[in-house]
Amino acid sequence: MSQENNKDRSYVVIIALTVVLVLLAAAVYAGSQTMASDTVNTIHMNGHAEMQVVPDTASMNIGTVVQAPTAKQASEENAAIMSAVIEELKSLGLEDKEMQTSYVSVYPIYDYEKGRTITAYSASNSVQISTQKLDMLGSIIDKSAAAGANQIGGISFTVSDAKQKELRNELIGEAADDASSKAEMLAQSLGVGIVGVHTSSISDTSQPLIYYDRAAVEVPMEESPSTPVEPGESTVSMSVQVTYIIG
Repeated sequence: MSQENNKDRSYVVIIALTVVLVLLAAAVYAGSQTMASDTVNTIHMNGHAEMQVVPDTASMNIGTVVQAPTAKQASEENAAIMSAVIEELKSLGLEDKEMQTSYVSVYPIYDYEKGRTITAYSASNSVQISTQKLDMLGSIIDKSAAAGANQIGGISFTVSDAKQKELRNELIGEAADDASSKAEMLAQSLGVGIVGVHTSSISDTSQPLIYYDRAAVEVPMEESPSTPVEPGESTVSMSVQVTYIIG
């Protein structure tokens, strides 16, 4: 009787193992089918676009340095000159938001040959000008110099945030069209068709959309022609990477 029971148990174990193996095989098959369905044929293409752009924003430093026997006198003379400079800039049409004080200092000047003796005091003051009135740059320089500014320079030209956004959107569209056109040509040569986009990305560090140019500015002499300042232009670019699904 016990022998028959052992046989019955063996049959049950065999049947159970068979069921487990069948279920494992079904799971493996389903997984392989899922992987197969996830596999797609693709081609990868880069797109590029560029354009010439003229900067629309200029920045420069305008300041004055004064030396006097006392710190008070140097500071007062400097303040008077900078007040006159700022009034001239405002008379040209610059607004307060376009001018920002960037540096102020008063310090002693020593004569080290006489045992570190103070011989005078130097007072400095400068303002940072940031404006989109590029046609006024020459007048800004000339009027500032005429009012007493003796530190003028550090001109830089940039593209404003609004223009950067406009350029970015336009360049992305052109770069995407470039990638699509090249992908279509490649697909036709391979005898396949593009049925969709698998992945895409943009090479965008924002730096290509900003143009900087430094120009040395000499303080003009009285009766000299207006100081010429030209922003020039620069090439800005954008790239995209697109992986297309083919079939």
